[in-house]
Amino acid sequence: MKLTGIADEAGETVDAQIEATNALGWDHIEARFVKVDGFEKGSIHEIPEEAFNLAAQKFKEAGIGVCGIGSTIGNWAHSINDPFDITEGEVSRCITRMKLLDSKIVRIMSYAILEDGTENDLPEQLFEERIKRLKKIISDFQNEGIISVHENCMNYGGMSITHALELQREIPDMKWVFDTGNPVFNPDRSAQGPYPRQSAWNFYEALKPHIFHVHIKDGTWDDSSKECTFTMPGEGQGNVKQILSDLKLNGYEGYISIEPHIETVFHEEPDKEMDLAEKAKRQFESYVEYGKKLESIIAKIS
Repeated sequence: MKLTGIADEAGETVDAQIEATNALGWDHIEARFVKVDGFEKGSIHEIPEEAFNLAAQKFKEAGIGVCGIGSTIGNWAHSINDPFDITEGEVSRCITRMKLLDSKIVRIMSYAILEDGTENDLPEQLFEERIKRLKKIISDFQNEGIISVHENCMNYGGMSITHALELQREIPDMKWVFDTGNPVFNPDRSAQGPYPRQSAWNFYEALKPHIFHVHIKDGTWDDSSKECTFTMPGEGQGNVKQILSDLKLNGYEGYISIEPHIETVFHEEPDKEMDLAEKAKRQFESYVEYGKKLESIIAKIS
């Protein structure tokens, strides 16, 4: 197992991400969002070229490699009804930048879940169109020596184990990045409503033959408030210790990437009342603590 992390959860600036990675003694990050002086924060594959070049140079000078890109391609903010040209542009830009970073893994998704005006799932989820687009996305990356990994997040493939396996049947060679924490708060849409939450262990077991990359997140779900409280690894309902033990038992040699979500959740509104300096300090410290706790868990696995 090789340890890395989605470093923007330590801080949005390049310097904060490098500092946190060095504090953990790690030598790679999984790049997602980044802020460079003089430019707004953005996806590593969408920021202006000058900003990207500055970030890439800083990572290189610090001796920090980029094992993978947590792209926004097909994610929960992208509708399957959007023109495919948008996705194709993102894929093209991502490939160019991944080559410059010598990065070989890209996180993708299968587009947002289609809902009506009252946030109920539509019966028609345009499955065939999702498959068509995923095949093209995966092929484009594969042709450049890059491995696409689909995440069990808030997209079609994360709706339930059933939905994930539907995708897998249509695209047998598709690889997955399994996130231990996402099932904790994601509804099992294969069940009858009101939907129960998913089981992290059962989802992992179903996808195990296809897992190429792993995100570590953990949390507890409160069914009365319908809220998830994110926790340190191994302290929630994400079956983190059990999954890590099974990965080690089965000789997993890929990356384990932390995505704490304790101090920052990218699909929720930021706390505008919190002092920015205090927020940055808490983000940084919790990320480093999270990484150290993960190291401790792995060290104790026999």
